Amino acid sequence: MNFALFLFLLLALTGLVWLLDKFLLRKGRATDAKQPWWVEYSISFFPVILLVFLLRSFLVEPFKIPSGSMIPTLLVGDFILVNKFTYGIRLPVINLKVAEVGRPQRGDVMVFRYPVDPTLDYIKRVVGLPGDRIEYRDKNLAVNGVAVPRQQIGDYQSRERLQYFPRYVERFGAAAHEIILEKETPSYVSRAMEFRHSSDCDYNNGGLICTVPAGHYFVMGDNRDNSSDSRVWGFVPDENIVGKAFFIWLNLNELGRFGSFR
Repeated sequence: MNFALFLFLLLALTGLVWLLDKFLLRKGRATDAKQPWWVEYSISFFPVILLVFLLRSFLVEPFKIPSGSMIPTLLVGDFILVNKFTYGIRLPVINLKVAEVGRPQRGDVMVFRYPVDPTLDYIKRVVGLPGDRIEYRDKNLAVNGVAVPRQQIGDYQSRERLQYFPRYVERFGAAAHEIILEKETPSYVSRAMEFRHSSDCDYNNGGLICTVPAGHYFVMGDNRDNSSDSRVWGFVPDENIVGKAFFIWLNLNELGRFGSFR
């Protein structure tokens, strides 16, 4: 269910009742008469719903991480906050950008509407900007012909799979983040979908080469060999962007994860 739409409809309903009572219903009641329960509840909840709607639409929105595609940066069960205005001010529900504030940068962790099914929210790391030439060959990432620096820092212990996997620090300029690679998993994409601008990608036995079209972004999961991302279903259009993830505020399984991340 589209929660933003549900919240908007609830706001409209309670606001309408508040207006009806203020300008019409109140005049027909005796001075000492009690408000009908549906009027009382609507008037009580309207300012609360309005505040939540404005905060969620224009400032921050909470999300829960459902999968392990962003391990080790984000774990299953992490509750995160997403900045809604970093990439521009957008009208709620229809997600139409009305003011340019900033644009995604390489290395950002971005929440967006899944291009295949816009009712779903996805979260990945931005690795390619409009016009970039992305090459992912033999698990080595290059942008515009320049290899993205990375350095192995040890192993990551997967609690779900009871295995250790090589862990690396990857850098986009001064920004650093961790990724996981699995040596035994092939780097080629075995089940790529047909997607818009798929002609801008060339798949081969070593991986792929894509040129990011204007107004789109190339994203990947930090858990590189366990992520369905732009390698599989294509580019993220600007109109699908929700915001930039910036803070972990809760994980019921690991209370110590409270805090920011890169």
